[in-house]
Amino acid sequence: MAHDQAQARGAVDRFFKISERGSTVWTEVRGGLVTFFTMSYIVVLNPLILGNVADGTGQFLGGGTDGGDLTAIAAATALVAGVMSILMGVVANFPLALAAGLGLNAVVAFSVAALPGMTWADAMGIVVMEGLVILILVVTGFREAVFRAVPRELKIAISVGIGLFITFIGVYDAGFVRIPASLATPTELGMGGSLGAWPLLVFAFGVLLAAVLVVRKVRGGILIAIVASTVLAVIVEAVGNVGARGDDNPGGWALNVPALPDSVVQLPDFSLIGQFSLLGSFEAIGPVAVILLVFTLLIADFFDTMGTMVAIGGEAKLLDEKGNPPRTTQILVVDSLAAVGGGVGSVSSNTAYVESASGVGDGARTGLAAVTTGIAFLLTTFLSPLVTVVPHEAATPALVIVGFLMVVQVTGIDWTDLEVAIPAFLTMVLMPFAYSITVGIGAGVISYVLLKVAVRKAHKVHPLLWVAAVLFVAYFLLGPIRSAFGL
Repeated sequence: MAHDQAQARGAVDRFFKISERGSTVWTEVRGGLVTFFTMSYIVVLNPLILGNVADGTGQFLGGGTDGGDLTAIAAATALVAGVMSILMGVVANFPLALAAGLGLNAVVAFSVAALPGMTWADAMGIVVMEGLVILILVVTGFREAVFRAVPRELKIAISVGIGLFITFIGVYDAGFVRIPASLATPTELGMGGSLGAWPLLVFAFGVLLAAVLVVRKVRGGILIAIVASTVLAVIVEAVGNVGARGDDNPGGWALNVPALPDSVVQLPDFSLIGQFSLLGSFEAIGPVAVILLVFTLLIADFFDTMGTMVAIGGEAKLLDEKGNPPRTTQILVVDSLAAVGGGVGSVSSNTAYVESASGVGDGARTGLAAVTTGIAFLLTTFLSPLVTVVPHEAATPALVIVGFLMVVQVTGIDWTDLEVAIPAFLTMVLMPFAYSITVGIGAGVISYVLLKVAVRKAHKVHPLLWVAAVLFVAYFLLGPIRSAFGL
């Protein structure tokens, strides 16, 4: 028996190149679990975004006219995320998990499905179309060629910008930094500049504990911090009855109230799978509107994943001398299929999750981590009550620590070379400030091309960067373009 187990571990090690990348099976499994706990919020949040918006005919996603079927949306969200994360691990051998994209789901709900005459099936058909277009761009080599055309310094800036971005996500989702009620400043510390609420203290505890464990090089330190913070949150809620955050309770818990569930197992409802209409949108809103909507989703998907895989590869030390991760084509193919899968599953486009950096920060280096995350998502279709135990305040400390680990790459940029330093700076700061990876990359590409032209070095700009710059200009001007077409 022991011999068979050793052989199985050896086969897994060889397939995923675990030892070759300086890792262990347990480190990969642990890293995958860290990634899962950091991004599992999507199982709760995606239904709240998609399930509370009526389509253009007054129908909710899977729920008639009285509200969406949140249980079915949650089950489908976990199922698609699980399948696609496993596919990423097996096909691309990269520690990158996928799930329904935040931001993209809001666009699908509010800007696509809610259009007059549109149904949820039509909206998901647009998501499928967008995924198929991206898949064609990958298969033809265009998407990877654009990625390789981006200068190494901008790729570093993308990683650093994402580090700042996920740090901001962490502190904002936890309420550690929030919009003040007075609106006197864009943000403030806690409530009125104070940490006068138990959930905020739990978040601070999680950040400090994770920092101590990382500094002391404790294996699994980030996972330990998430679990310890969750336990503390459950105790605090049981004693203090803090409740959920809301307008009347600003000091409450975000996303989930940490309490032990009444039941652990719940049978999943997969009735939303396959509920899409590939071409229905053409009749509902016309071809011009469809093309613009597909373009909007495509640009975000196209460049978000590029930035994310560079950031994850950089943190895992898997990038080559030009800043490219291994098996780039396979990564992009799976990501394209994930967009299609999200539409087929009626849960919006699935995409690479930057929260995967938390698992990499805890030691993950191979696709086994993504497979582990995927298996955890599949189990969540049955064990969804357990996911609702973890509040933002317990999970997001991991993002802060991993954000720091990614920002240290900033030393790889030559800040004396202003032609690339300024685009790098714009890339980094606009990701958190505009709350968008795509906006940061777009600002970096456009300013890089413009500055090269200004110093008469236009001939040194890769032709595909010119294409990317034009596409980004169109993306930033989508509002006027839509107005011009009366959309």
